[in-house]
Amino acid sequence: MEKDQSDQPTETNDELEAEAVEASTEEDTDEVQSEQPAHGELTKLLEDARSKADDHWDQLMRTRAELDNLRKRNQRDLENAHKFALEKFSQELLQVWDSLELGHQAAQDEQADVEKLREGTELTLKLLTDVMQKSGVEQVDPEGELFNPEYHQAMSMQEREDVAPNTVVAVVQKGYLLNGRLLRPAMVMVSKAGASTIDEKA
Repeated sequence: MEKDQSDQPTETNDELEAEAVEASTEEDTDEVQSEQPAHGELTKLLEDARSKADDHWDQLMRTRAELDNLRKRNQRDLENAHKFALEKFSQELLQVWDSLELGHQAAQDEQADVEKLREGTELTLKLLTDVMQKSGVEQVDPEGELFNPEYHQAMSMQEREDVAPNTVVAVVQKGYLLNGRLLRPAMVMVSKAGASTIDEKA
């Protein structure tokens, strides 16, 4: 009988502890549930995220389209630049062409005045020179200058005692530069020391 009474407080303590733990668990659950957003709030957040994603996708598509249009426009401009790069130069040459045709027609006349034809040719050459200079084309006419292998091409050597060796004594064909870059070297004849000069030095 005494044993049963001694067990009774122990069971009561266990029950009390279980109830306390259960109450604590319920409070924690209530707190967690209160911290979590409601189902409606989650739906709203999801819709906002989808809306933003759609806006970003639309912006990306528009940007891609603009870049594609820009690339095509640049490609078109580049093709036109290649096609019509010589348009201004060609327009300048047309007046030279016209002058040459007029001179050719005048030369067909049996009674043509040679002096006038010569004057017309000189004017046409001057016109052509002006057009070429506007386009950056410069003539290389090195007669009397020292031979320069960067701009001159020697066709032959001549023994000359009246000029220094390695001097351009005749220009067979003039050369040309385009904005300082060689288009065609001048074909020249170059002097070399004569036999008597070599003997004197010996």
